[in-house]
Parts: sequence; structure tokens; C-alpha cells
Amino acid sequence: MSEPVIDNAPYHRLAHGPWTVEGYSRAAVQTYWRIPELRVGFDLGGQPWDFMGTGTWFVSHTHLDHIAALPVYVARRRMMKMEPPTIYVPAHALDSIQRWLRAVSRLDCGRLPCQIVGLQPGEEVELSRELVVTASATCHTVPSLGYIVWERRRKLKPEFHGLPGEKIRDLRLSGVEVTDELRLPLVAYLGDSAPEGLDRCGAMYEAKVLIAEMTFLAAGHHRDKIHKHGHMHIEDFRERQERFRNERIIAAHFSTRYNNRQIERLVRKRFPDMLGGRLVLFP
Repeated sequence: MSEPVIDNAPYHRLAHGPWTVEGYSRAAVQTYWRIPELRVGFDLGGQPWDFMGTGTWFVSHTHLDHIAALPVYVARRRMMKMEPPTIYVPAHALDSIQRWLRAVSRLDCGRLPCQIVGLQPGEEVELSRELVVTASATCHTVPSLGYIVWERRRKLKPEFHGLPGEKIRDLRLSGVEVTDELRLPLVAYLGDSAPEGLDRCGAMYEAKVLIAEMTFLAAGHHRDKIHKHGHMHIEDFRERQERFRNERIIAAHFSTRYNNRQIERLVRKRFPDMLGGRLVLFP
């Protein structure tokens, strides 16, 4: 991919199969992710200029390092004469976010055209015939959501196996449902969460790519306090390492207590083989 025209915010890039994961996350600083091939992004704590072309976003929660750039993003798309984006947010925050955007619009003396949609845990959003996003409750200090992007396929029901194609066609035309829907989890986004938020959604462990927070790394940080504040410690990953079936696990949202060199050293100390090479750090 070409270099961004305006390099106003840092991000890392990982190519995996047909997708590219781009993003950056530091605790209390800023968080933003996107998968351009799937045309979706997660969280709007910052907004690299070249992320502007992605028109559908899913916000995990309303802490400013995850949502502060929302009006900036909307205003940029308006300025560039792009279609208004659609932004999904936790349902409890819908009214407050709409009031916030109206206030910013008055201050900016400009419109902020967008569609803001509230989501509850368990709800889903159809992106296309092939793709659907589901929301699950995570465990943070404010109500928060994790998201999974699924690929949908149709599979012929077992009772119709062996039938000639013409017969299957005739059954379908007569109104008989001849296929079942099969869903494959492609990308899972945890957002900020204590381990409970990861555990309560088993598909997080099965998605081809998991984007997860690993906020704390040092042994001296007490996990009970970390969990109370809705975050993960590296030891939470060690306890669950046999459960991860993901092809890639992107760890990010590290505390600002650690510099990049410390992050690399502390993680490799606990995971010398980086979970068989599947664990990738976005410091």
C-alpha cells in the first residue's frame, strides 16, 4: 500500500491472508483500528487522514481515548464531499453522543452529517450478503462492547445431499429452504475489557484475527486491581494460551508505563515463542 498523503497519526499494519489490519492503541492516549478490505473500523480515539475513506465504524465505549476523534472524522468526510458515515455505539450512549455532536456543530458552525446507531449486546449489523457484525458485552468501567466480523456462507442441508442440481433448483423455487447459514468469525475486536469480557464470547478465541488489549505486563501490577478497572494483564493471556485458536493475535493498548523496548522484552519473557509466532505486538 502507498504511504499516506498526510501522516497525522501513527499506526501499524499487518497483512494476513486477504486482509490488512491497520491501527494503533495506547492506554489513555488514543485507539483506532480498521480493516480496509472489510470496509470497517473500530474506535475513533484518533483519526489518521487516510482512514477517512472507511465509512462504517464500531465504537467499543465512550472513554475519550476511544471516541474523541468522532466529530473530526465526520467533519473531514463532509469537507471532502464523501457520503455521511455510519457509526455504531453502545446504546446507552446514543443520546449523549448525539447531543455532543450537535454542540460541536454549533461551535464549528458546520454540519456533521452522519448516522449514529445504538447497539445492545447480542445485536448484529448486516454489512453485506457475506458479512455481518455481532456485538458482545465486555467488562470495563463503563458499558462497553466487543465486536466480531463474520463471513456468512450457505451450505446445502444434509437431507438434500446427492440430489441433482435441477431438483435442488426446483425445491428452492418452490419455497423450500435448501441451505443452512454457516458463519465463520474473521476478525474479533475486544476493546478495553477485563478477562470476563473475552471469556463470555467464545468466538473471540476462534476468529482468524483477534485484536486484544494487553494493558499491563509487569509482575508487580496486581491483577485484581487491573481487572476491577476493566483491563487485562499478560498473565491473563498465559492462563488462557491453550484456548486461543486464532491465526493471529494482535496485542496492543499497552500502558504508557512501558516504552516499546520494555514491551518487547516483557512479552517475550512470558511468551518466548510468541504463541507459535501468532502473537503480534502493536506497541
